[in-house]
Amino acid sequence: MSPTHAPALLSAAVTAAERGWPVFPLRPGDKRPAGHAEARCPRTGRCSDGHRTPEQRATCDTNAITTAWQNAPYNVGLATGPAGLLVIDLDLPKDADDTAPEQWAGMADGLDVFAALCEQAGERLPFETYTVRTRSGGQQFYFTAPEGRTLRSGAGVLGWKVDTRAWGGYVVAAGSTVGGRAYEIVHDAPAAPLPAWLCDLLTPEPVPPPMPVHALATHMRKTSAYVATAVVGELEKVQSAREGGRNRALYSAAYALARFIRLGDLAEHAADADLTAVGLSVGLSAGECRTAIRSGFRRGGAGEEVGAA
Repeated sequence: MSPTHAPALLSAAVTAAERGWPVFPLRPGDKRPAGHAEARCPRTGRCSDGHRTPEQRATCDTNAITTAWQNAPYNVGLATGPAGLLVIDLDLPKDADDTAPEQWAGMADGLDVFAALCEQAGERLPFETYTVRTRSGGQQFYFTAPEGRTLRSGAGVLGWKVDTRAWGGYVVAAGSTVGGRAYEIVHDAPAAPLPAWLCDLLTPEPVPPPMPVHALATHMRKTSAYVATAVVGELEKVQSAREGGRNRALYSAAYALARFIRLGDLAEHAADADLTAVGLSVGLSAGECRTAIRSGFRRGGAGEEVGAA
């Protein structure tokens, strides 16, 4: 075996680790993590105590990194959460049909949207921080996350084509190559602290405590016992849904109740109010509630105008 299959990739991994940013292998020439997925975990070796995610496997240990990158020309994954980073990932449109929604009309890409956000906040673009150009031509601004805040990764959380990478996510580190195109450092500087205004935008509001279903279903007296029972049942399903499945549960509840609206057995505004309340009570945003309910009602045949602003 040669000392390493790809000295440049090993160097990129070590350089990131020397900055205090834990890394893990990505598949050669790819953005996906190397190794097995959780569904195929053998529960042996490093996973003998349970499946270890890439975020958990990421390391700054130079010896471990050298050993790993001697096996194959792995690309470099950078675990943003353990690194104490929040990365603003500014994407480009995928094709000619991938255009900005009405809210961001006239914007060409994520950089335009982020620039508009900065302008609204009375701030300038943070070009002084560590910055990487992605293989598609987008940009990633690296920031150090504030202590005491657990910020998580999200897609489009700040606007069209503006994603964030923090806990629960990762970025492809500079020096990696995907599809023959490289991730390159365009400004090699220390990662700047995350601006306070951005931190405020990315900090979710506290989730209110779950409300009892009888407090949510405020319009039961106007419906039959059968319909009231159905409404309570659907609200309880949303409340009991696990994190990650609550949006889908709210959509399913709206879909199920749409038939009562269609038949005239349930007032549209009453169902919408109760579903919105239960969605908010389990931590969904007002926008997520509105979209899920509108889609569920429409697919359930309650009418095209249901939930319209």
